[in-house]
Amino acid sequence: LENLQPEIKEIAKRLRYEVSARGKQLGWSEKVARFHFTKNMRRIVTELYIRDNCHPFKATVLLWVQIPMWVCVSLALRNCSVGALGSTVQEQFSSGGALWFTDLTAPDSTWILPVALGLVNLLVVEV
Repeated sequence: LENLQPEIKEIAKRLRYEVSARGKQLGWSEKVARFHFTKNMRRIVTELYIRDNCHPFKATVLLWVQIPMWVCVSLALRNCSVGALGSTVQEQFSSGGALWFTDLTAPDSTWILPVALGLVNLLVVEV
């Protein structure tokens, strides 16, 4: 979308001139000229999106899939560690860690995992 912006600006400038000239020929009012400019500009921009296969809705599809998935995974992990029925799951989580986090039910006192997770998420978003 960003790569199309200079082309869209150039087309808008040219179309504004053409609609203005045509409007003076046919005696259009400012409102009618604005309507024709908007209608044609919308059509041209849609054609550019189709040509380059970059509709703005495609950028939001990932967000609408990712948010429910994140909520479901968060709830599943919470239910596994805190709200699990039976003590076998609690025992497995309290003794199944590695390195400095041997108890998966206790908060990370060193803040290494939360900071690392935040940095990885920031890296994914920026890339």
